Amino acid sequence: MATTRRADMFTADGKPSDDDPRENRPRLGDERTTLVESLRGQRLTLELKCSGLDAEAMAQRSVEPSTMSLLGLVRHLAEIERSTFRGMMAGQDAPRLFTSEADRDGDFNGAVPDPQVVAQAWDAWHAEVDFATRFVAEAPSLDITSDDPLNQHGSGGGAMSLREVLVGMIEEYARHMGHVDLLRERIDGRLGQ
Repeated sequence: MATTRRADMFTADGKPSDDDPRENRPRLGDERTTLVESLRGQRLTLELKCSGLDAEAMAQRSVEPSTMSLLGLVRHLAEIERSTFRGMMAGQDAPRLFTSEADRDGDFNGAVPDPQVVAQAWDAWHAEVDFATRFVAEAPSLDITSDDPLNQHGSGGGAMSLREVLVGMIEEYARHMGHVDLLRERIDGRLGQ
């Protein structure tokens, strides 16, 4: 599909805009505020980059052999939020949402152009983000720890603090926002900040 490169999603000149909900956030805050706001900005970026797209566009794959799509990334990030905050940090029994032992890439493989699949993905992602936001807000300190014996969250196979989890989650989103930029540009030429 041929696309025409278009200006930034919020401004024609690419400069910050009051229309961008990531602007005008708290600045010069303490450590918790800084980490929480950075993660909030990454999460908002995912939503903004996917806004206005139908199920067909959300499920559009990048380039073969990759199975990556915007919908797959929403599902993937819901899984990461869930396993990190519910599973590891809160110690809850948090079964996988989209993946399984038989299909470790189910978050991407199951990202099909169906409006119900898209709605389920966003509902799951919002639920996991809401849980994580509450968990972090209620945590007495960024020094609380949880164990990551299988090194599923980058601990090296040991304890991990909430501080490290927040930095790791910011890194996870930042890594994928580059993918999101390229996927969105391929779909309709939209560029974003």
